[in-house]
This record gives sequence, C-alpha cells and structure tokens, in this order.
Amino acid sequence: MTKDQKNEVIEVLKGKFSQYDNFYITDTESLTVAQLSKLRSACFNKQVEMKVAKNTLIKKALESIDAEKYAGVYDSLHKVTALMFSENPKEPAVILSSFRSEAKSEKPALKLAFINGDLYAGDNQLKALTQIKTKNELIGEVIGLLLSPIQRVIGALQNKEAATGAEEVAEAPATDAPAAAATPETPATPEAPAAEDKPAAE
Repeated sequence: MTKDQKNEVIEVLKGKFSQYDNFYITDTESLTVAQLSKLRSACFNKQVEMKVAKNTLIKKALESIDAEKYAGVYDSLHKVTALMFSENPKEPAVILSSFRSEAKSEKPALKLAFINGDLYAGDNQLKALTQIKTKNELIGEVIGLLLSPIQRVIGALQNKEAATGAEEVAEAPATDAPAAAATPETPATPEAPAAEDKPAAE
C-alpha cells in the first residue's frame, strides 16, 4: 500500500469516527471469506457500516481526531480488525451474537466497544451490550414515567365521576305515581221546597 493509499484510508476512517459515537472493534482473523461476506451482508441489512483496516491506520486516524479521547482504544488494536459503526449502540452486538449463534462459533470476537465515550473491553461484554437501551427506548421510558402519575390522576377522577353519578341515581326520588282518579262528588240532596205558610185560623 502506497503512502497516498494509506492517507486515503486514514481520511475515510476519520470521517467514520467523527460521524458515529458508537463503534465496535472485532477480531475477524479466523473467519473465512464466505463468513466475512455473510457478516458484511448482516451489517448492511441493519444499517451498520463495517470496515476492515490495518491497526496502525486505525490508530493514526483516532490520534488525529483526539488522541486523549481514544487513549483507551489503542490496546485493542491487534490481530485482524474489523470496525462496526452504528447509530444504534446495541445493533452491532445483536449482529455478532446472532452470527455466532448461527455459526456455532465464538468468532468474531469482540475486542472493544466504544459507546458514547464509554469503553466496554473484552468479549465477555457482548451479552451486556445486546441489552443496552437505545436513545429512543430511554426517551420512551422517561415519557412513560412522566405520564404514569397523570394517567393515575385521570383514572381516579374518572372513577370518582362514575361513583358520583351512581350515587345521584340511587338518591333520586321515585317518580310520583299517577294521581288516583277523582271520585265523583255525590250531588247534594236537593232541599225540599219550604212548605207554604198556611193562613192562621181566624
């Protein structure tokens, strides 16, 4: 590889490290060409970018961006290295776990994961990385926690309104029965005509 070619690779890597806050460093040394191709395809389907590069070039790219920030990464740059870049912090871990499960192998091995500035070193971190919460998942949980008290209050108010309505129905006076038919008044007995005064005897 010429100097110009090396510089070109370094520039490409710098662009990827600057673009992504999450990247995985894996050991693909024991993978066959067919397996490596299958891994690339799995990454492509999940919007994960995979780059295979020499460790010296990877280190130079990181040092040219921020040597101190990536200081903990350098020890993992050995053997054959494949980089996996992703917006989703756990997607590469899910891909690696699934790939290894199907192949019934422990390869490719995870050397290190850089997640939003945090380092996860060693293959024993892979399972934990598959359970990392994504940004959207965390936002969803926070929203759920914020809405939970409001939902409880609304539920309590609705229950109270329902109970109040039931009480009002129970306490309402019974509908008045229809008034009994008025008994027809007995016509008053007509008064007998007053007897005519007889003339007094003379």
